[in-house]
Amino acid sequence: MINIVLSGGSGTRLWPISRTLLPKQFVKLFDGESLFQKTLKRNALLTTSQIIVSNEQHYFLAVDQIAEIDFNNNVKYLLESIGRNTAPAITLACLLLDDEDIVFVTPSDHLIKNLKEYEKACNKAKKYAEDGYIVTFGIKPDYPETGYGYIEANGDKVVKFREKPDLNTAKEYLKKGNFYWNSGMFCFKVKVFLEELKKYENEIFDKSVKAFKNKKEINSHSYRINKEDMIEIPENSIDYAVMEKTDKAVVIPCDIGWSDMGSFDSLYKELPKDTNNNAFLNNQPINLNSKSNLFISENKQIVAIDIEDMLIVDTPDALLLSKRGSAQKVKEAIKILKDKGSELPDVPVTVYRPWGSYTVLEVGNFYKIKKIVVKPGKRLSLQKHFHRNEHWIVVSGTALVTVGNEQKILRQNESTYIKMGALHRLENPGKIDLIIIEAQVGEYIEEDDIVRFEDDFNRV
Repeated sequence: MINIVLSGGSGTRLWPISRTLLPKQFVKLFDGESLFQKTLKRNALLTTSQIIVSNEQHYFLAVDQIAEIDFNNNVKYLLESIGRNTAPAITLACLLLDDEDIVFVTPSDHLIKNLKEYEKACNKAKKYAEDGYIVTFGIKPDYPETGYGYIEANGDKVVKFREKPDLNTAKEYLKKGNFYWNSGMFCFKVKVFLEELKKYENEIFDKSVKAFKNKKEINSHSYRINKEDMIEIPENSIDYAVMEKTDKAVVIPCDIGWSDMGSFDSLYKELPKDTNNNAFLNNQPINLNSKSNLFISENKQIVAIDIEDMLIVDTPDALLLSKRGSAQKVKEAIKILKDKGSELPDVPVTVYRPWGSYTVLEVGNFYKIKKIVVKPGKRLSLQKHFHRNEHWIVVSGTALVTVGNEQKILRQNESTYIKMGALHRLENPGKIDLIIIEAQVGEYIEEDDIVRFEDDFNRV
């Protein structure tokens, strides 16, 4: 059985800890691991190999997080230049496989705690798939949730997929007993899925085949789909494209300790709590007569006095305050930020790159200060800037600096200056992380003021 891992979501409902460039599946929420890492480890026990379908911006983030864990499964990467929902993503991944392969499709941003029941459900699904069925996993609801889609079932047959209901409808679903939360997980034989897709959504099938044929091979296990081809594929979910139309759909009800981690309310339920039912992530707050709150802070000490049912999320560049239960409205706040041209919905303070990371420490008129971390043996692109000068100071490690035709070694507490327009490169030839402080000075200091001439990671 082969695991297709869908990793293209942006996790906007968990802003500001989740951003477009660091979505929730890559944020380390539990036990020092991300949901992405937990998904891979969990499914590696049940499958022979994995295909990660990801936005191309997250490729190296995925590669790095896999390198951090004890992980020996065979992994391939399929990179989308633009998302077209789950039906095209799954189709493109299936085109990498043989017709008879059994596929297990899972999101990368869900939490599953009951691994014994999970394994039982997966083994049952595999048997259904071998018999030519397309299996979906229905989560037995224990309360009337309005934030999830539902699956209506008649025995093991799927009757209908239901949109997120209002509260009264969700209560009715719970009473009837044949409605399950839609987990977004599926299991099927490749040729069965592709035949059903071709039957009901032939345009998605044909355009996906065309896009797949034009894919670019990055290396022996990584492929990129051209943006022009992706745009041509109709956008649709597997639910609408196949599952609601096929007569081969079956559902396996399961109780696997599942959460989609789709909101701060979901996160609140899973985090540790103090004696007053306050949940927290990273730093435990000081609470004086405060109850049933969620506190998230990366660095600051939070002191809470006489508050109840609040959500407080503090990051270096944004602070979210909300009543618990109202955090679904964060999407409205993100729209306002985007309308203002803010980068806050997309860019975290620390941005990960294939060579390491950079953290913006301060920004002012005509200057920006960063901490740059370059991993051993890695180097930035050979590049130049038209609008800024740069000053580099080595904090730790060893830097190999190229400016024009000259190269020099810089060590701790040594510095150099890169003049506007000069061709330059930063490299770490050492065995430990290279950490430098970069001061940019110029009239335009945005990230798109980079012209690359050579790049080890094939970026433009």
